[in-house]
Amino acid sequence: MSTLNTLLQVIDQEKLKVDKDMIRLAFEFAESAHKGQTRKTGEPYVSHPLETAITLARLRLDQETIIAGLLHDIPEDTSVTLAEIEKNFGKNVAHLVEGITKLGKLKYRGIERYVENLRKMFVAMAADIRVIFIKFADRLHNLRTLDALENVKRERIARETLEIYAPIANRLGVWQLKGELEDLSFKYLYPKEYKDLKNRLDANFSERRDMLAHMKHEASKALKKENIQILEISGRTKDLWSLYKKLQIRNNELERIYDIVALRIVVPTIADCYKTLGVIHNKWRPMPNRLKDYIAQPKPNGYQSLHTTVFCERGKTVEIQIRTPEMHRTSEIGIAAHWHYDEKGSIKFDKKLEWVQELTRWQQELLDNQTFLDSLKIDVFQDRIFVFTPKGDVIDLPESSTPIDFAYHIHTKIGDTSTGARINNQIAALETPLKSGDMVEIITDKNRKGPNLDWLKFVKTRAARDKIKANSPKGIWQALKGLGKK
Repeated sequence: MSTLNTLLQVIDQEKLKVDKDMIRLAFEFAESAHKGQTRKTGEPYVSHPLETAITLARLRLDQETIIAGLLHDIPEDTSVTLAEIEKNFGKNVAHLVEGITKLGKLKYRGIERYVENLRKMFVAMAADIRVIFIKFADRLHNLRTLDALENVKRERIARETLEIYAPIANRLGVWQLKGELEDLSFKYLYPKEYKDLKNRLDANFSERRDMLAHMKHEASKALKKENIQILEISGRTKDLWSLYKKLQIRNNELERIYDIVALRIVVPTIADCYKTLGVIHNKWRPMPNRLKDYIAQPKPNGYQSLHTTVFCERGKTVEIQIRTPEMHRTSEIGIAAHWHYDEKGSIKFDKKLEWVQELTRWQQELLDNQTFLDSLKIDVFQDRIFVFTPKGDVIDLPESSTPIDFAYHIHTKIGDTSTGARINNQIAALETPLKSGDMVEIITDKNRKGPNLDWLKFVKTRAARDKIKANSPKGIWQALKGLGKK
């Protein structure tokens, strides 16, 4: 079982700029609050928040997040209050713990609740994205100790993870957590399929290990000959759940999966990445149509790397991934590698990007920047709101936008034919100001001739304003313009 020293060692290994005395105080506070409580595994309850904090430290998150990880279960499971947490550890830590407490109240009740849960999680992210990282770390340790629970609860937690938490981890690019969240869930949801696939992979484990060791040696030798510095070279096997999903569309033929094993090469610069690719292709014959340049064309979540598949000994195929240290860090912990700071040390978000699809394209900043200790509030959200369609799509609008602004954001025709709105399933007027987290449905009438010029009195977005003017009866609009001149 991990101890406080384990956490302090991880903090040292990751070179985190945190006050270790404060970490000790937080651990002692948690230990005292949970005194006498045990988990289903029989371990002292404090082992759970401790493991949560260790995961957060490995993700190189800040002091407040690590402390909140240690304290995250206190308000719900003990007599200690949020007010006491705030008094001892500050307002920011208390807000993070409060966010986790609220998320803890969301219970998975089947796929029909998926959109609602996702909606609430995105709203929590808008308040402070660190809440989601604490939740990931909390869920990961729960999955690792799932054996102690009864079957029904095990299946509920695993399914919720696979259908809600893992997709969000994927969206944020946190593959280091995503893979383990999925594989642990796979193990409990589909035990027979999990065991069969694991056995198939284990049967050739020694062969794959030896093949990767040989390729690692040969690649290192070839790159050194070309004076290309190797920062890291390692092998990896594809995550089981990801492999299982691929097999579903490949007729369960393992030999048709070309990236079961991969060799990862980390080099200093982008130029070195392309030089390395040339060396690899000179050394091994590349497989046609398997070169993917995610450096020139990154994935939507910011992932960058060169991928190529080559033929090696005995006709076996191996995927080679080539990237810089910055790309590798992003591939492991996603958005946690992409904070963007202003002069005051507050996190800023590039407003030009689509929030959901493009979260991890934030500007890279060094995590050892002193300002990282200040505040990770995403304060750009103060003048933006995030509302949702009935299907769960997130729509980014200016603060105090109305259902008409929402309607024109979706489609001009929907805006032009709007007659009313439902906000959180309640009938509402078209001029009602929207708030972050609202779910909005527009009521339309296909026989409506066009927009109402009175809407110009309350719409907030230029797009809505321009479309109302453009699609209104021109005679009325021109007449109004004339009156305005007088």
